[in-house]
Amino acid sequence: MISDDNLAAIVDDVFTEDPFLPDVSQFVDLTQHEIQALKTTFNLADAHTHQRQSRAQREIVASLPQVWYESENGLQSEAEERFLEAFFRLHKQPTAAAMSKTMLSYSASVATMVAAMYLKQRNMSVSLVTPCFDNLVDLLKHMEVQLDSFPEESLHEVDTLYQKLSETVGTDAIYVVDPNNPTGFTLLKDGKDGFAELIRFCKDTGKLLIMDFCFASFVLCSDGLDRIDIYRMLEDSGVSYLALEDTGKTWPVQDAKAAMLTASEDIREQVYNIHTAVLLNVSPFVLNMLTKYVEDSIEDGFASVRDVISENRRTAREALTGTMLEYLEPVVETSVAWFHIANPNITATDLQAYLFAHEVYVLPGTFFHWDEPERGERYVRVALARRPEEFADAMAAMREVLVSHGD
Repeated sequence: MISDDNLAAIVDDVFTEDPFLPDVSQFVDLTQHEIQALKTTFNLADAHTHQRQSRAQREIVASLPQVWYESENGLQSEAEERFLEAFFRLHKQPTAAAMSKTMLSYSASVATMVAAMYLKQRNMSVSLVTPCFDNLVDLLKHMEVQLDSFPEESLHEVDTLYQKLSETVGTDAIYVVDPNNPTGFTLLKDGKDGFAELIRFCKDTGKLLIMDFCFASFVLCSDGLDRIDIYRMLEDSGVSYLALEDTGKTWPVQDAKAAMLTASEDIREQVYNIHTAVLLNVSPFVLNMLTKYVEDSIEDGFASVRDVISENRRTAREALTGTMLEYLEPVVETSVAWFHIANPNITATDLQAYLFAHEVYVLPGTFFHWDEPERGERYVRVALARRPEEFADAMAAMREVLVSHGD
């Protein structure tokens, strides 16, 4: 049985004994971890959609040859309009749909890059929420944007939100992820009030508000929560803003996805000019295919997405109960689960490496807490968008490794 105080030494021995095993502790970002996880038996790292098709989704797959030829014969603008109308209808954003000024990209990373290029062009500094997925950090840094952090906790209580942001955010822009990855926190816990206070702060202080809604689809799956018409609030306030949306974390479409970037009118032309330097268009075939998945989710009330994630979440909680990992209850149950390492003698770095040596790949919290990696040593993230049968096997294997640590 492995004792708590010698896990680091055991990890060192494992990697010494197997020289062909990559030393994952040397990876420089979460994407490098996710690339390695794709080669691992139990990949619980990336939040991409690896679950199988529902019955209705299999019908969509069967219709793809027809979609291909329809895409060849149709106009690009028609594919874009159909997709955006359906997407914003699903997400209950009538204002965004009516404005018809949303720009489409291949992925959320591309849309984020455009936002970062705008910040760099205007020589603007930005405060980014922590914890968050580290590719946001990397994209901003690679664009040489002056970057600061502010803790998610500043947003937790609507009554103190304005004051705490006043104390922690001194940059030209503020970058919020809602719901947040990995914690599942959302301002929607207070309905409109949390967003109203955030917008008021940005308007009063003249800050650009950047909002990442890439996990917002899971709000639509949540009991007691619902999306508000955030674009109406943004437009009515007169605040300068950039808002990002994404399909990549929602439907099992082999990473064929689209992201959206919407800018307030005062900066739209500058952002558009950057956007057109990056790309011409998103594939009409991809847009037409995604539209069918969106319409299917409207039809089934998101059941095909919600049911898989909910089942795997229950499996994870049950399997890991009684181990060193404590499940942290989110506000929104997204497609990832965030666990606290209860044993203070074990770090996320060592635990993640040891799990990897046993063909189970999770992500360490260090990169999410990008401004304070030591704080992230207390957490790991588990991705849930997997085939339930495979996920159950992964949880059984993970529990066996954790129990062998003496828990």
